[in-house]
Amino acid sequence: MKRYINFLQKFRWVIAIGVPVIVFALAFNLKYLQMDGSYRIWFGEESKILTDYDKFRSTFGNDDALIILFQDKDGIFNKKALQSVDNITQALWKMKYIARVDSITNYQYIHNNPDDVDDIVVEDFIKNIQEASPEYLANRKEIAISDPLVVNGFISPDGTTTMISARLTPKVNDNSDKSMEIMKLVNDILAPEIKRTGYKYWLNGGPPLNHAFVSIGMSDMIFIPIILIASMILLFLLFRRISGALIPIGVVTFTFLTVLAIQVLLGYKLNNFTINLPVFIVAIGIADAVHVYSIWLLHKKEGVENILAVEQSLKKNFLPIFLTSLTTTIGFATLTISEVIPVFTLGVATASGAVLAFIISIIWMPSILLLLKREYKVENIKKIERKKSMGYGHFIVKYDKKIVLLTSIIFIFLSIGIFNIKIDSNTIRYFDKSVEIRQSTEFNMKNLTGPMAYEIVVDSQEENGIKNPDFLKTVELFYKDFKTAYPDVRHLNSLMDTIKRFNKVVNNKDDIPDNKNLIAQYLLLYSLSLPQGMEINDKMDIKEQKLRITAWVNIVDTSMDLEMINYVSKWWGDTPYRASVQGQTAMFAYMQKDVTNTLIYSLSLAIFLVSLIMLLIFKRFKILWVFILPNILPVILVIGLMGWIGITIDIGVAIAGAIIIGVAVDDTIHFLVKYFEARKEGLSMEDTFDEILRYAGKAILFTTIILSVAFSLFAFSNFTPNQNFGIVTAFALVVALVVDLLLLPALLSIVEGD
Repeated sequence: MKRYINFLQKFRWVIAIGVPVIVFALAFNLKYLQMDGSYRIWFGEESKILTDYDKFRSTFGNDDALIILFQDKDGIFNKKALQSVDNITQALWKMKYIARVDSITNYQYIHNNPDDVDDIVVEDFIKNIQEASPEYLANRKEIAISDPLVVNGFISPDGTTTMISARLTPKVNDNSDKSMEIMKLVNDILAPEIKRTGYKYWLNGGPPLNHAFVSIGMSDMIFIPIILIASMILLFLLFRRISGALIPIGVVTFTFLTVLAIQVLLGYKLNNFTINLPVFIVAIGIADAVHVYSIWLLHKKEGVENILAVEQSLKKNFLPIFLTSLTTTIGFATLTISEVIPVFTLGVATASGAVLAFIISIIWMPSILLLLKREYKVENIKKIERKKSMGYGHFIVKYDKKIVLLTSIIFIFLSIGIFNIKIDSNTIRYFDKSVEIRQSTEFNMKNLTGPMAYEIVVDSQEENGIKNPDFLKTVELFYKDFKTAYPDVRHLNSLMDTIKRFNKVVNNKDDIPDNKNLIAQYLLLYSLSLPQGMEINDKMDIKEQKLRITAWVNIVDTSMDLEMINYVSKWWGDTPYRASVQGQTAMFAYMQKDVTNTLIYSLSLAIFLVSLIMLLIFKRFKILWVFILPNILPVILVIGLMGWIGITIDIGVAIAGAIIIGVAVDDTIHFLVKYFEARKEGLSMEDTFDEILRYAGKAILFTTIILSVAFSLFAFSNFTPNQNFGIVTAFALVVALVVDLLLLPALLSIVEGD
């Protein structure tokens, strides 16, 4: 160690200046940093979920759409409202990236020609709005609110709310997310309508959702400077030194700038999780820096020469911060087993951040400390410090059994909440209730229809099979059974509805014809009557073997999504036909398994690897459980607390599990390293705990306060996974502090008491 310190002393200026120069040179690449809110970022290119979805799109076209809703409490069927619908519809048809637009005005209404009952007409539902008479509009309303093809689709049952749906062109977002551009174009269309009508236009669908992901991700970046400033203030209050605030912050700043720069150089784009990288780096690097600085400051106050103070600090801290960096790296690296790509990239970035933070803490930080010339007045600090710590060890040894009993009762009570825990990956619930996209989807659900879409692909198992009367009657039965089983299913739509409508117009029978040729004639007549751009090739495949059914459903837990999806597969599995559920709603529901696996597998792997390292370090197999318990308990208790207060497990919580293990183990290792060093010196159990408190307790307390404050700031995010992550992690770190400073020494006192 002495030779290493001499090396640092010799090159302290080169290191002190060189490291920032290298970091800022790398940080120059941050100007190319980009944010991506596309749904594709969640899945790997080899993901079965994504490949199945791409097959669906290649067959039926894009299911991604821009939805515009508005409400007129006096009813939509007035000239002002209908003209607004028509204006927006026509403008969207001309807009870039839009393949098709459907609304109440251009809905293809199938009916008899009043002048010739044998003539079937397919035309826009509403025409010549400004010339329309009150009687005509009243007639249109009466037809619309009683038409199952329209009601709960384009119009609400009370006729006050309507929807305009603009489907995007195929593969519009495959290479880069166009949502921000699309939203700008849409806002340009809506601006004059807002001014003319005074309506509030609500936006749903893929582009507004992706726009919300990007906007909130960018707004959450404000937490980075706030957390850094808050950490600096806390460090200054704790150390009463400018250097005590600036040097640790320098370590974490250089670390996260380097990690972000490397992410850019590797071609990664930021998402709503990796945008929080700087905060995770604060969690990783601050502990190392605080431990090094606090021991250096302690020796300086004892009158030790500066170079010796740096040497003593590194000597006491090198092993524990190496071990904590190793275990933290392992904790974060376990996230790389996740199939959720943002979680995977976060794992890679944070694991590399842990390594970088260690390197900067043992190279750059001591070089800076070696440059500090200020001397501290010696006031027999050693004696004062020992007086301060005196009583801690006595308290632990005297009340060890009571501490274990009391904490066990509290922890058992909290852990019972695990049985109430739920998992939810619903994308809309990723946003706080104050966010526009969530308000918009809830407005849709309350006033019109279900805002989430299942794209059900039913395979008739034969070419031209969708024209088979038995097949279509099975589809009709599915409609009835699905809606009966799940009231959250608000509206179903497919070519079956069109065939029934033709039969009603021609034969006055509201059912499926028994003649396959007649069904084929209806479909041909319908397709020939449609205007350009509104063909039916998005409703069936080219072989006319597969039928697409779109189900509009309410916002539900992903567990309910999966239940309904499984119901669809099972229901059709009991028929001669088969079905699968596709679309973006289903994709995110399928992702719940990956979220659950991330939590279970990353936690299990982290616990196993940390246990193995603990065993290799301390070589005490019989009491290994004592070493591991303080790292498992915070996770168990925080999940239990979530069950009690109703927080669901989402991606944010799944990430938190591995991070809690990675960070909480730091304090445990620092405690245990100091514990075994003191025991080797022959100190009694009481004196051992006092020695730990003196050399590690303060740093453990400081880092817990800083990190708890830093993470708790995420409670103010508008992104729910970030809210949950912040609350869960802050609570877990406080629990870890209590466990490390009370339960762990109490257990050691009982197991290894003098």
